[in-house]
Amino acid sequence: MPPKLRSAAATFALTLLPAGFLALMVAAPLYSLLSYQEGVPLWREVAGDAYYRRRLLWTLLQAAATVPLTMIIGIPAAWVLARLKFRGRALVLRLLMLPFVTPTLVAGIGVLALFGSHGALWPGWEDTPWLLLYGNVFFNLPVMVRAAYQGLLQVPANRLYAAQTLGAGAWRQFWLVERPVLLPWLAGGACMVFLYCFSGFGLALLLGGQDYATIEVEIYQLIAYQLDMEHAAVLVWPVLAVSALAGGGYALASRCSSENRVRPWQPESARGIGQHLLQWASLLLLALCCALPLAAVAFQAALAGADGWRVLLEPETLSAAANTLRFTAAAVALSAVLGVAHAALARRLAWVRALTFLPFMVSPVCLSFGVLLLYNDWAAELPMLIALYALLAYPF
Repeated sequence: MPPKLRSAAATFALTLLPAGFLALMVAAPLYSLLSYQEGVPLWREVAGDAYYRRRLLWTLLQAAATVPLTMIIGIPAAWVLARLKFRGRALVLRLLMLPFVTPTLVAGIGVLALFGSHGALWPGWEDTPWLLLYGNVFFNLPVMVRAAYQGLLQVPANRLYAAQTLGAGAWRQFWLVERPVLLPWLAGGACMVFLYCFSGFGLALLLGGQDYATIEVEIYQLIAYQLDMEHAAVLVWPVLAVSALAGGGYALASRCSSENRVRPWQPESARGIGQHLLQWASLLLLALCCALPLAAVAFQAALAGADGWRVLLEPETLSAAANTLRFTAAAVALSAVLGVAHAALARRLAWVRALTFLPFMVSPVCLSFGVLLLYNDWAAELPMLIALYALLAYPF
């Protein structure tokens, strides 16, 4: 077989596994959802309902509000991590993604332990929008920090040295030299933060309450509690439309923010009171936003006493733990195979890289709704659960 033909055959073989998996687990359920015709007669009713409009508006508002909040805290923190040298810097960079991989239930419990009805810091946030906004910042601040940090690493050191030679201070260096390079990375980070907050479900369910629940929670309640598939099918359309716009914005920003081979600035120790204050203020805000909820969970667990810890030995807990380990082991094995095939294919075809985080760009409630419609007979089967776990795991 000629080398070119052999290479084409290998590429085709690699394509079958990840592309087929995404087609079966993402594209087909979404197509099934969008082709669901029972909700079509209800379009006018849903569009004219003030309750649904208010839910959609709040979903957009809380996602849009989280973006500047994460930028205000995240950009200075990223600058400190990229430009200043201090003890524990490498550890902070490693721990930054801990909130992002924290289970939603654990994060919600941590936020409620701080600001819920019996909150340790302030019990006044119960039934207010601040509870959900703080939870959004907890999950999404690391995303913005990492995006800004990677952008700052793309600024050539010689440009910064030249700006210093010309007498530019730290602020003018940032505004004139670093900001233009940083903008595409910030745009991509903003799109991802907006997308995660808009399509997020678990935090909104735990922290939103009745007054500040999002459209995702509304779709879930319509399906789970009222079995109202028709109204849910109508609400899915604006969710998917906004998610597609945010995902498209991220893809466009990613094309403008590709990593280049540059010699980045080597971190130096803070000089002057301004840099010292910025360093400690940024680290303190990172701790308050990203570490405090997890510390609150640990503190509540320590206060539970011996009676509380006995729950770990109850048969139901042991059974749930065994199921979790079983699901996890199977999902890790499947996601490893999918991930290797996807990575190998991405090296051959550049457009495949854009599909890497497709599972995270689709609303989990909409995807679950589509899976229920298309694979109804498999809804409670172990293979379907493992496939859905692997869908979320293999991009990593």
